[in-house]
Amino acid sequence: MRKVITLIGRLCMKVGVSDWRQSSHNIRTIKKLYRKAQKIKHSTSKDERKREERDNLIIEAHRHYVDRAESFLEKAEGTLRLLLDMKLIEEVNTYDIDNYMRHAERQIDQIRRRVIGGERIPHEEKVFSIFEEHTEWISKGKAGVPQELGLKVCVLEDQYRFILHHEVMQKTTDEAVAVPIACKAKEKFADLISISFDKGFYSPGNRQALTNILDHVILPKKGRLNIEEKNIEYSEDFIQGKRKHAAVESGINALENHGLDRCPDHAIVGFKRYIALAILGRNLQNLGNILQQKKFKIERRRESQKYRQAA
Repeated sequence: MRKVITLIGRLCMKVGVSDWRQSSHNIRTIKKLYRKAQKIKHSTSKDERKREERDNLIIEAHRHYVDRAESFLEKAEGTLRLLLDMKLIEEVNTYDIDNYMRHAERQIDQIRRRVIGGERIPHEEKVFSIFEEHTEWISKGKAGVPQELGLKVCVLEDQYRFILHHEVMQKTTDEAVAVPIACKAKEKFADLISISFDKGFYSPGNRQALTNILDHVILPKKGRLNIEEKNIEYSEDFIQGKRKHAAVESGINALENHGLDRCPDHAIVGFKRYIALAILGRNLQNLGNILQQKKFKIERRRESQKYRQAA
């Protein structure tokens, strides 16, 4: 609602219409109602009557909030129709306002269903950012950071710490990208013979498909193992490959520390571009480090030879 009121107020000011001259006051009105609804907490009393009274207060506060928001939306729609009919603006000028109005309508509907109607909103209907609509809820399950907002990125790193391939996991899961990322990497690097995955990528179909693509597949199974699976996962090759998997965690940490923890670019196209450039930068940094170490060893060897000659 803040964006709707701000943008339509600016638009009216630009064309000389006074309908939204109190836009700043309108934003404060909405914000007060939002804060009031936000601050009312559910009662922890054992008295059923007190809990019911508090629940009614919460419902009433949210009803006032969404009713006021709807009145501003109706006024905004009327103003846009008026401006279009008077040919003071073109439809292209209303794109951003229309977009934020659709977001507002969805949120009003979900508040009515969740708070007033007591319905549980399905996860797929939720939007976690009105500015970056591709943002997803990521449940990490780790202490301290159980959830994050963003997009998951799968990276494939070789034994020399270079990232060979990456995949932006938009509305997909680990097990869904295991085979595609292996196929794409194999097309680029024909000598690729083994990949180590963690348990999140496991499925029986993935294990079978990856076995047909790679010579050695390190893919631990979720849950209990049967005798055949124990023989596979307790073998020396499997254990050695699994130990090397920890190196990719260092690569992920390096990417985060060098700017990939937060993407400042906009839209999904900008997000994917930023990821690709960050990985390119990481590979260049790794290459530079290898060249520096090589140069350092040559200099040390020369210094050592000078010292022997002097002695």
